Amino acid sequence: MHGARGGRRLDTTSDERGNALEKKVYVKSYGCQMNVYDAQRMADVLAPEGWSQTASIEEADLVVLNTCHIREKAADKVYSELGRVRELKRERAAAGHETQVVVAGCVAQAEGGEILRRARDVDLVVGPQSYHRLPALLAEARRTPGVVDTDFPAETKFDALPAPSRDKTLARGVTAFLTVQEGCDKFCSFCVVPYTRGAEASRPAAAIVSEAERLASSGVRELTLLGQNVNAYHGAGPQGGDWGLARLLQRLAEVPGIERLRFTTSHPRDMDAELIAAHRDLPQLMPYLHLPVQSGSDAILDAMNRKHTRDDYFRLVDRIRRARPDIALSSDFIVGFPGESDADFADTMDLIAQVGFAASFSFKYSPRPGTPAADAERQLPESVKSERLAALQAALDRQAKAFNAATVGRTVDVLLEKPGRHPGQIAGKSPYLQAVHLDGDGAAVGDIVSVRITATGPNSLFGERADTPPHRATA
Repeated sequence: MHGARGGRRLDTTSDERGNALEKKVYVKSYGCQMNVYDAQRMADVLAPEGWSQTASIEEADLVVLNTCHIREKAADKVYSELGRVRELKRERAAAGHETQVVVAGCVAQAEGGEILRRARDVDLVVGPQSYHRLPALLAEARRTPGVVDTDFPAETKFDALPAPSRDKTLARGVTAFLTVQEGCDKFCSFCVVPYTRGAEASRPAAAIVSEAERLASSGVRELTLLGQNVNAYHGAGPQGGDWGLARLLQRLAEVPGIERLRFTTSHPRDMDAELIAAHRDLPQLMPYLHLPVQSGSDAILDAMNRKHTRDDYFRLVDRIRRARPDIALSSDFIVGFPGESDADFADTMDLIAQVGFAASFSFKYSPRPGTPAADAERQLPESVKSERLAALQAALDRQAKAFNAATVGRTVDVLLEKPGRHPGQIAGKSPYLQAVHLDGDGAAVGDIVSVRITATGPNSLFGERADTPPHRATA
């Protein structure tokens, strides 16, 4: 594989008088929250090299597709998008403008040089562990298009990522993602993450705290800690030894200006007693937990290599709810896994009924090349998977609507994040990650206000200010 080390400042184009013109980069990110974080950090890496972000792909001198391999037909969607980018690149070339095209992320890691074979207009393919080298890789690709870097470098990318400016952080809003852990060692039989993101690796606690302090000083009030298996976090502590996620959360709760903490995505086997206690003891840790179960059938859980049973999950939920009775749970479900019988599916529906979820993500099983389940016998027909998914989603939708309806008449604290859809309106999130819209009179983005919920909509709540002053940022 080709690679590049070191780097030089990228050339910028010039106008008729020889003045340097700023070059524009368009980044499209697919999939999970970690890809959103990675996309922002790619922009941060490129900013010192003279690149500014644009929301218009038509004016982009550099197009970066930051891809995800989790969803169905992920690679096909990327190739379809590359077909549109190819036409754009040719139109811009006819007008005298150079356009570089980069495929980054997990599809890049999985497909590698196959992307260049199928999409010859791509200049660079870069995996999720190497994007900190973007400037040098782009320079190499300008000299010789067709660079592939999907190595897992010895040095961590986080050590090489520059901090964004205060203005850029402010522009991104009062909530932020912060990656603390990458990779996974669980090897669920349906999942590509261990192959595209590698083994579990955790950032040092001091580096995470430093990034959190910088974000807080720029106006961020809520942090969501990210990891493919975030509650397996075991980063080096400042004074030696490893910190678990609970210890890290306790330290981040001490950062001035950070009022809310969340984390995702969790694995049931890594939800230890200390982390459960953190939900009880840390007021900054929001009462919302994403805890994927995938199936309610022991036979399917075993085939998935999930390493827990349905009863394990029930007992864990009981422990969490005893520690934090008001906690809201969300989960992931896969239906139609190879060999799933009617009885297996009934077990999943029974688990949903017994646990009760505030939200969920659910999908039909689709094979991922290279994973054990892709070659498993007894693959189910699409018609069966579709029928089961419809039934499962209907049950989960009823639970989500019931959860939202139960908040009507309650007063909750809402972190205001942006203007609402209508003039004078402002919108934010409840502690349970519900979107809330209200009259913005006297309130500002970044305030935490008490809101009495008055009604529910299809995807959000509506409320009115309670008679308490807003809690404003002090950082």
